[in-house]
Amino acid sequence: MAAAPLVAREPAPAAPRRPAGNARVAVASLAFVLLCVVSLGGSAHSTAPDPAASASPAPAPNAAAPWTQAPTPVPNGLFGMTLNSSTGAMPTFRIDTVRLWDSRTRWSNIQPRRGEFDWSILDRLVEGANRAGLPVLFTMGGTPGWASPNGPHTAYDDGSRTSPPDDPADWKAFVSAVAERYRGRIGAYELWVMGNDPHYFSGSPETLVEMTRSAKAVLDAVDPDATVVCPSMGRLWDAEGMRGLERFSELRGYDSCDVAGVKLHQRTASDPPEQLLGLVDEIDRAFHRGGSHPKLWNTGTTYDIPLQQPLQEPAASANAVRFFLVGLYARYQRMYFYNWGGSKIPIVMQPDGQPPTQAALYVEELRRWLHGSRIHSCGNGVPAGLPVGVWQCRFDRDGAELVVVWHATGSARVPAPQDTTTVRHLDGTVTAVGTDRTVEVTTLPVLLGSAP
Repeated sequence: MAAAPLVAREPAPAAPRRPAGNARVAVASLAFVLLCVVSLGGSAHSTAPDPAASASPAPAPNAAAPWTQAPTPVPNGLFGMTLNSSTGAMPTFRIDTVRLWDSRTRWSNIQPRRGEFDWSILDRLVEGANRAGLPVLFTMGGTPGWASPNGPHTAYDDGSRTSPPDDPADWKAFVSAVAERYRGRIGAYELWVMGNDPHYFSGSPETLVEMTRSAKAVLDAVDPDATVVCPSMGRLWDAEGMRGLERFSELRGYDSCDVAGVKLHQRTASDPPEQLLGLVDEIDRAFHRGGSHPKLWNTGTTYDIPLQQPLQEPAASANAVRFFLVGLYARYQRMYFYNWGGSKIPIVMQPDGQPPTQAALYVEELRRWLHGSRIHSCGNGVPAGLPVGVWQCRFDRDGAELVVVWHATGSARVPAPQDTTTVRHLDGTVTAVGTDRTVEVTTLPVLLGSAP
């Protein structure tokens, strides 16, 4: 039997001080403990982590309602990466799909002058992805200077503009040229990046909707099998950003797409990924107010991500893995992590030309756990019959029941499900369930199941 891995613990919020000599408080506390016991069959108790692990606890994540559904396959494109590389190299750890942005593939890079195209970088990337069997999401953005000479500059060094082209025909010609060249090799198109953020698009929502409609018509004519992703919407923690999404919906922009792209990320990279689920609810309400209910892909992060501090282990690995689990909890079809290839970001997966980090290998292991499985429920905390801070999703594969369980900010012991005999860890080790039939749960998820 392999030894249980050593796991450093992150701090949990401090427990409230219990008043002495109050019988009613004691009875209420006992009732609370009994509520936590119903999880997975048996008793459970929290284990306080080492308070010296950090000077201040992480912000408490938003709670999310438990849900149950008829078993459905885990989306086969869930594990995505945005490439921050122009070499054509691909991740050496297993994922499902890649997205092209910050890879020198902006419109201004590809078409430096009207009627002239430089396909060299995009050819390398698409060929590399096709060889690796990775479906490609191509993201459009960055109007060339020649197409909008008086428009505001982007933050990039290629002279690109945030404004739409002065002549809409230039936009349609570009979309057509890309679709013609890569028909059958690029599987999906994101029709602009951050359509509600002036760092990326400074035109009106009405113009963006019209650009979306015209691009959809071109793609339907040239490559009808391609998936059309509406311009992604960011800044969704801010009312102004959310209003941009809602306005695009009110103008019926989402009627022209197969999927909506949103930028779903924590307020800061060090916050618990479960915080995203509160934002998911706000996004759903904005779509409802706008009268649209599209399928959703998470296609990225925030503009200021390079300014945030790097995460150390085990927090980096824990947050990377749980990013994808939270996507499953939210029932998103794809989650594109930002990014692969770069190193000036809080969580580094694999700098181009170097080996994968621990975070990348743990994401690969999570994918291995879930590949070919069906998901049928997720829940957290007391409403789901779990200890406070504990989250889980239930799956089945080949008739076997599987449970992925984790803690958002600290650790706890939970009772093992009745048929559970093994605990699989993200480092690949497997341990047996102890004689007390409980399992320690930390911020690094574990997979509960039966041998082998």
